[in-house]
Amino acid sequence: MSVTPVDKPERLLSLDVFRGLTVALMVLVNDPGTWSDIYWPLRHAKWHGWTPTDLVFPFFLFMVGITTHLSLTWRRARGDGAGDLARQILQRGLILFGLGLFIAWFPGYAVAGHGALGDRAVAQLLSWRIPGVLQRIAVCHVVAGLLSLRLGTRGQGGLAALLLLGYWAVMTGVPVPGTGETGLAALAHPGGTVAAAVDRTLFDWGAWGNHLWASAKTWDPEGALSTLPAIATTLLGVLAGRWLGRPLPLPTRVQGLIVAGVAGVILGEVWDLVFPINKSLWTSSFVALTAGMACLCLGATIWMVEVRGWRRWTRPALVFGVNPILAYVGSELMAIVIGGVITLPWDHRIAPVQDVIYEAVFYPLLPEKAASLAFALAFVALWWAILEALYRRRIFLKV
Repeated sequence: MSVTPVDKPERLLSLDVFRGLTVALMVLVNDPGTWSDIYWPLRHAKWHGWTPTDLVFPFFLFMVGITTHLSLTWRRARGDGAGDLARQILQRGLILFGLGLFIAWFPGYAVAGHGALGDRAVAQLLSWRIPGVLQRIAVCHVVAGLLSLRLGTRGQGGLAALLLLGYWAVMTGVPVPGTGETGLAALAHPGGTVAAAVDRTLFDWGAWGNHLWASAKTWDPEGALSTLPAIATTLLGVLAGRWLGRPLPLPTRVQGLIVAGVAGVILGEVWDLVFPINKSLWTSSFVALTAGMACLCLGATIWMVEVRGWRRWTRPALVFGVNPILAYVGSELMAIVIGGVITLPWDHRIAPVQDVIYEAVFYPLLPEKAASLAFALAFVALWWAILEALYRRRIFLKV
């Protein structure tokens, strides 16, 4: 009796390239020289509306959906059972969630605080943020992955639509606790929405601390209720992965992505009239718009890399794309270290090493916003060098 080896499904280099571009842009926008001087495309929209920066996180979740489908398809073909697949999905989700909590806790004490180290450690615990970027990725991966084990294309698409319509109904139809506002008035203020009320209920523990976003403390951009439409973003990525895995000519698959992308953008802009595009709330119109944009940008990347064969430019993006978790976690921890953990005497004060580098190297040479961008580009270049060295040694962080 012979056993036929199971080949991995067609691997498109362009998927790693697109994910790498997304991660590199994420590092760029997260690490300016100073937050006070940033070009507007590199800022998040203050509330309603969107900027290019607002595309980064949904693009990554969209790619999580695609890779989840491709991975499950291969593992099923290899003979892995549903129980094994579910355990792998849950294990990966727990690791990602734990990494997110670690980043929020690191370095274990309040860097900007004063007083004894023990008091600062307690302050850190009492303000330890529970929601976060990796935490949302973890939840979306687990839910989308487990649903993919049970639902087909129609089921996943129907559930995504139900999540988006249901979220719209809740956010505009349920009176906001304390104010009773509904409709567009219920979306006017960050801390005055149904989502914010849910976040405060779940994560503001009174004497045991407030575990919401430090910049607000009354709501969280990665909060609980707004994670539901983020799951829809991931499910739409799963559907895109199903489409890309079909045995059709690659140009046909690219055309399908473009058509879906145009439809998503139009739907998002129309929906914006009654449910504004808003990244912090992850509104349904935001999901439609960003999923459409992801389809368009991914389709363009596949066309350039796979159809036209333009690959010489892809290496820098590739090294980010094959090590995305290491790039994100490492860059976040490094930013915390240079942003406050390590300090130096500078200009008659004790300053974080990042401020010293920025003010000594970049600020004297360029206008404020250009200097801030130059620092961010240098930070991305540093991480490219680290990831390139790891890539050459075939070292990849697998979660």
